Amino acid sequence: MYLQVKRKKIKIIELTKFWDRFKGLKFVLEPLDYGIKFPKKKFVTTNFLCQRIDIVLTDKEDNILYMYQNIKSEKYILPKRKVYNVYFLPKNTVKDLKLHTKLKIVTEK
Repeated sequence: MYLQVKRKKIKIIELTKFWDRFKGLKFVLEPLDYGIKFPKKKFVTTNFLCQRIDIVLTDKEDNILYMYQNIKSEKYILPKRKVYNVYFLPKNTVKDLKLHTKLKIVTEK
């Protein structure tokens, strides 16, 4: 699964298992070149992240409801209404996205 932003494709990894969701991006030291999707999640915490990321909150149809750019460690985003998916993306990805538009998710075979 890939997220297409302009002409750039970002690989998206969907985390559904408990341990994977719990670990997420904690203690990842190398620069991030992929994104992570957390389905069925409304609350976001960035505890123990070792780098800055962009966060996108979407509904079930992947329409962008909220975007947060350049979020550092130890921040909390309280639960929001209608949010269904949370995406952690590499830094400076959301500058090319707009609110209330649909994320372009591409699946390649």
